[in-house]
Amino acid sequence: MNFSPIKAGIVGGTGYTGVELIRMLSTHPSVKLTRITSRKEAGTRLDQMFPSLRGRCDLMFSDTATADLADCDVVFYATPHGVAMADAERLTSVGVRIIDLAADFRYRDHTIFERVYKMPHACPTLNQEAAYGLVELNRDEIARARIVGNPGCYPTTMQLGFAPLLRAGIVDPLHLIANCASGLSGAGKKAEVDYLLCEAGDNFKAYNVSGHRHQSETAARLAEIAGTPVGLIFAPHLAPMIRGMHSTLYARLNARGMVMSNDALQALFEDAYRGEPFIDVMPWGSYPETRSTRGSNVLRIALHRPPGPDGQGDTVMVLVAQDNLVKGAAGAAIQSMNVMFGLPETAGLTQLPLSP
Repeated sequence: MNFSPIKAGIVGGTGYTGVELIRMLSTHPSVKLTRITSRKEAGTRLDQMFPSLRGRCDLMFSDTATADLADCDVVFYATPHGVAMADAERLTSVGVRIIDLAADFRYRDHTIFERVYKMPHACPTLNQEAAYGLVELNRDEIARARIVGNPGCYPTTMQLGFAPLLRAGIVDPLHLIANCASGLSGAGKKAEVDYLLCEAGDNFKAYNVSGHRHQSETAARLAEIAGTPVGLIFAPHLAPMIRGMHSTLYARLNARGMVMSNDALQALFEDAYRGEPFIDVMPWGSYPETRSTRGSNVLRIALHRPPGPDGQGDTVMVLVAQDNLVKGAAGAAIQSMNVMFGLPETAGLTQLPLSP
């Protein structure tokens, strides 16, 4: 049987998530990269800018403003917010599917997007049909979708960490706390003082604790999971590493949760993610490390229950680690593509973590 590969385009191929998409899609068994765009590097060979691609990708960057993407089967947008939605109606009308790694299609309610990102939504009707690209929680909707809004990296860890607890109804949804840290690549490729080596190296600091954009995205999706409004305190931090993300999540057990043993809590997570190829529920009391996920699409979860003043505590702690550029961005987008096109979900995503 002749197999026709999926023709994939990437808009914005010079940023960290863009080149990560190129790296992973260039070895995907069912994909042919056909168009990769850049506003500034049109006409430049990809392997000239990224020598790591030598022998794997011989394409040149196309001009983002003039590139013809209509001959692609799927287009990934590794761009700033607002770019994908400007092209969505034109491309979907000719059968092209879209996976946006920015925020254009992350919110069911486009008015929340407009309030958070301070721009009008270009295609609110298409936004209503877009699927949220967290496969483990939204697989069926993604399989039917023409447009997928890839989740943010922080929201991926928070949703996968809190979801089993909220679905089981064993924690107080109004008092969720997420203490998270990301590597510098999460800020994108930009020249700002805060991200210079001398500023970020040997340093650890919080930022945007009073209004990070990922708080609204996460709270909206967690409310859907819980079936009720949630209260989420989210404190992001910048860690002195290139890639990697670690989230420490806290949820207060309610009366139903308090009577559960630690073994029962562990079983809750193991059952929730049984058979999921990219979720590793580690043994109770483990400590997932960012380096154990580096370069892979794996997300690792471990549970703890700190003691209270009278013995067994009323708080469950969920530790989550992932690679922010893979499971938090490019890998999750490819995972959604596999689901959209009926491919094995693990296709092109079986890379083991890099160690050391």
